[in-house]
Amino acid sequence: MSKIQAVILAGGQGSRLRPYTTVLPKPLLPVADLPIAEIIVRQFRYYGLKHIAISTGHLAELIEAYFGDGRRWGVRIDYVREVHPMGTAGALKLVEGLADDFLVMNGDILTDINFHSLFSVHRKKGACATITVTERVVKTDFGVIRTQTDGCLAEYIEKPVQRMWVSTGINVLRADALRHLKKNEPLGMPDLMLRIKRAGEKIYCHKTGRFWLDLGRREDLEAAQDVFTEHKQKFLLGS
Repeated sequence: MSKIQAVILAGGQGSRLRPYTTVLPKPLLPVADLPIAEIIVRQFRYYGLKHIAISTGHLAELIEAYFGDGRRWGVRIDYVREVHPMGTAGALKLVEGLADDFLVMNGDILTDINFHSLFSVHRKKGACATITVTERVVKTDFGVIRTQTDGCLAEYIEKPVQRMWVSTGINVLRADALRHLKKNEPLGMPDLMLRIKRAGEKIYCHKTGRFWLDLGRREDLEAAQDVFTEHKQKFLLGS
């Protein structure tokens, strides 16, 4: 029996996208003519990740009804259902039959990351976990004041710009990394990564310049419509 190669986290309530998510779970919200989670499933199939688990919670029955067993897309889909919110890492403890190295990805991401290359990097680095990170520019629309210990002005920086690496919500884990999780323990992925690090295990941060957009906010969901429509083949390779 094949082992699960990829997990889509689809259990969140999508509160920032209400009222849309009162009737549809966030992973089924459409980007042009396709639900975002279907785009992800198609990408997994293209890169050979054909055994997928979807972790569901909010409006779980709609996700399960839409994707079924995955046969329509040439993949096999299994489900785990969160009875109560488990966080972005806690749900993984519910998944049985994981491959030695598996991908875990939030179900609301539009990206053209090469998953095959990501697995190759993860294994080459010998990491317990690999976090995919991308650079973002954060601009502060105010004058930032830094003071000395006596309260006097040290620096006055008008609308500073910072560059930083941010997590994409796309990670590769060794199956044995889940020993740092307790069963039925709600836990976020950042906390799991810190536990792994504190245990002395290697976590590699894979920097990518590929397109990435988290669709958790209304403005990002709207921006994704144009990007996907204009560059559809970039996201649906082989379709």
